[in-house]
Amino acid sequence: MGLKGFVEGGIASIVAGCSTHPLDLIKVRLQLQGESAAAAPALRPALAFPGSSPIAIPHSNPSLRRPGFLSVGAQILRAEGPSALFSGISATILRQTLYSTTRMGLYDILKTKMSSEGTAAALPLHKKIAAGLIAGAVGAAVGNPADVAMVRMQADGRLPIADRRNYRGVVDALGQMVRSEGLGSLWRGSALTVNRAMIVTASQLATYDEAKEAIIGRRLLPDGLPTHVAASFAAGLVAAVASNPVDVVKTRVMNMRVEKGKAPPYTGAIDCVVKTVKAEGPMALYKGFIPTVSRQGPFTIVLFVTLEQVRSLLKEF
Repeated sequence: MGLKGFVEGGIASIVAGCSTHPLDLIKVRLQLQGESAAAAPALRPALAFPGSSPIAIPHSNPSLRRPGFLSVGAQILRAEGPSALFSGISATILRQTLYSTTRMGLYDILKTKMSSEGTAAALPLHKKIAAGLIAGAVGAAVGNPADVAMVRMQADGRLPIADRRNYRGVVDALGQMVRSEGLGSLWRGSALTVNRAMIVTASQLATYDEAKEAIIGRRLLPDGLPTHVAASFAAGLVAAVASNPVDVVKTRVMNMRVEKGKAPPYTGAIDCVVKTVKAEGPMALYKGFIPTVSRQGPFTIVLFVTLEQVRSLLKEF
């Protein structure tokens, strides 16, 4: 595979990331609901309308009904306009270029190296999972700066106008973060990013390979578009279930506002988990699960269907 695997994976990842970006943005907004004022100061309430003033919503009230996937999407359209659904798209492109290109290409290389025949065919499931864990970790470490920028750009519309960061693009976001918070801010939440990427890559890629092999091996469907879609759907569902808790914590740690001279809202991942569960209950770790599935399913389908098509086009190279 070599360089070819990185090119194929990169093209497929960028297409999938851009086409499902609005779903990812809504997921991020939902995951940030319920944060305390210390973690996200002066946040606009999720049910705010254009021209309304920011008000405090008691996040600790478990009976408070918060808007769901469709409600948040509609509120974004009303308050910020259709273009807001693509806030942070430049960061998504950079993230997919760095993170997903690395993990997809490295996964194929590792599968080949782990196979006794020197090919990735019929590799045992545990080896596929091991390859996914390693590839995900390396990809996440490379792509973390773009991930932080993407989360912040997607979440910016929740803030009152005076408190918004107003990044002009991913390059501006990275530059402002380095100038105001230091170089280390680009790897804020990197441990969480790596953990999530390991879980997503191992579950997503291994499940796709395993499901595809099972469908073809049992002659349920031939190797073609229906098989790719079915295997992709299974992979997306497994990845969403496995990664959502880590994704919630990652989003909150990356989005927190750190001011000089003040203690950060969260001291780390464990502290974020404890404060989130204490304030909002254990199911808060599955906040945004519906949009996660709604995004992870289409993303995974587009990813692997595009990947298979790109492989067909580049098979002679």
